[in-house]
Amino acid sequence: MVLDQGLSGEADECIFDVCRDENRVLVTLDHDFGNLLRFPVEESAGVVLLENPLQASLELLTQLARVACKKLKERPVRGKLWIVEAGRIRERPAGGD
Repeated sequence: MVLDQGLSGEADECIFDVCRDENRVLVTLDHDFGNLLRFPVEESAGVVLLENPLQASLELLTQLARVACKKLKERPVRGKLWIVEAGRIRERPAGGD
């Protein structure tokens, strides 16, 4: 989406705002989006942060994305931050509760 919409190099806030305004879930590797004070997920369709160890393989990232997709079929991410790691998903609601 970032490349397709000409958002490469834009500030994180701009990308978050576009996702929010277009009602899109933001799927990212960027840990900055895990800051709930800076990026209020309650105003968004949700944020999915794929936790990637250094030099993660494409295979691992694909696996993490599949785990997130499977969970999306079970429950909505709207208004939440999901941190997807190998073997689990940590869910942080708006406000960090």
